Amino acid sequence: MAKITKKKTIRYRFGQKHIDYIRKCAQCTINVAEGAVRAGKTVDNVYAFAHELRFTKDRIHLATGSTVANAKLNIGDANGFGLEYIFRGQSHWGKYKDNDCLYIKGPATGYRQRIVIFAGAAKADSFKKIRGNSYGMWIATEINLHHENTIREAFNRQLAADKRKIFWDLNPDNPKAKIYTDYIDKYAKQDEEGTLIGGYNYQHFTIFDNVTVTEERFQEIMAQYDKNSIWYQRDILGKRMIAEGLIYRAFADAVQSEAETGENRFKRKEKPKNLMEIIIGVDFGGNVSGHAFVATGITRGYQEIIPLASEWHDCSKKDIDPDKLGQLFIDFCLKVLNMYGNITHVYCDSAEQTLINGLKSAARKNGLGWLRIDDALKEVITERIRLTNRMMAQMRFSYMPEMCDTLVSALCTAIWNPKEITVDERLDDGTSDIDTLDAFEYTIERYIKKFIRYE
Repeated sequence: MAKITKKKTIRYRFGQKHIDYIRKCAQCTINVAEGAVRAGKTVDNVYAFAHELRFTKDRIHLATGSTVANAKLNIGDANGFGLEYIFRGQSHWGKYKDNDCLYIKGPATGYRQRIVIFAGAAKADSFKKIRGNSYGMWIATEINLHHENTIREAFNRQLAADKRKIFWDLNPDNPKAKIYTDYIDKYAKQDEEGTLIGGYNYQHFTIFDNVTVTEERFQEIMAQYDKNSIWYQRDILGKRMIAEGLIYRAFADAVQSEAETGENRFKRKEKPKNLMEIIIGVDFGGNVSGHAFVATGITRGYQEIIPLASEWHDCSKKDIDPDKLGQLFIDFCLKVLNMYGNITHVYCDSAEQTLINGLKSAARKNGLGWLRIDDALKEVITERIRLTNRMMAQMRFSYMPEMCDTLVSALCTAIWNPKEITVDERLDDGTSDIDTLDAFEYTIERYIKKFIRYE
């Protein structure tokens, strides 16, 4: 019988830049890894954090992400290189004061218990979940997505630490973002002046610094991006970029060139035959906008996004009463049903519950009571935009030309807010059709993780 050898270490290759960063973490209080996706930033911090856990005298520590799930996925799991694997056989998941946590105790810690509390940090009230404890070390993934309230609270909760340490990672953001002006760049300046106590360790990474990624995989990842988009500059090249100009430039260029060449790579020439779902998104209008309906087809395996139909009804000059709105909605649904078949779901702007109930009532009266009409998820707008841009770059986005005029116009004219220089914000001043964009995004936002590959 063959002898079975158990591996005692996780096999992971670090490039020299990563090795230098991890080693310096032992000497510095504040450690920041910034750069492209798949650059290995989070793994660096997890390894440095895990090393310090072995020797620290502090019992309770903090791990945060934009959500609890994000923190557990990127720090706890980290594709097989997270804390639960580094301390496998010496750790288990549990609860501590109603917070998800990883309990660690074994030879690696000298049989002293360590508790790592996992928490979300993106919402204004997220800080409440980390109150009531004093933390030794704090590791945060995607720190630029953390709310300011949580950042301040986490700092305050470390004041009594025996060995205070901070480990942050982030993908590049708007260069004027508060995470730079209030923290990262400020620390860099203080470190340069010699006024920062505790030491500052900053390293910038590109995707090419990750020596574990093959050339083939590099090409796969880069192929997902429009090279003219801010996402390519940030995620691939690791550059801080201001979002400006047209949001969907490649799409707008394709529509514009159609008049000259007769070709538009996003326009479908035939009806799709492999639709898995047909989803309708509804955005309700107000004083300066309109009611928007968008029907989107999703193909099997979440391969493609195909807008099938869209409508926009102006209510800026004259209100559309609920009965009329209900009839417009029913007419739209019948068009979609007649042309493409079953509607699997309807997602509506959750801010208008009265109008949603009106649509449900209209559906029942017109023999469509089986329609599943629910609240839209209302995911962060930039994440919705990022997905759409990525699907366009991969040629996994196309539209049916007969009934999508309002959506095509909305995509062509959507721009970044030129007056907002600190955050990425879509312009919403009535000059472009944000209603239709919202309605379209409600149809796909629940499936972002299913659409995205290689990340």
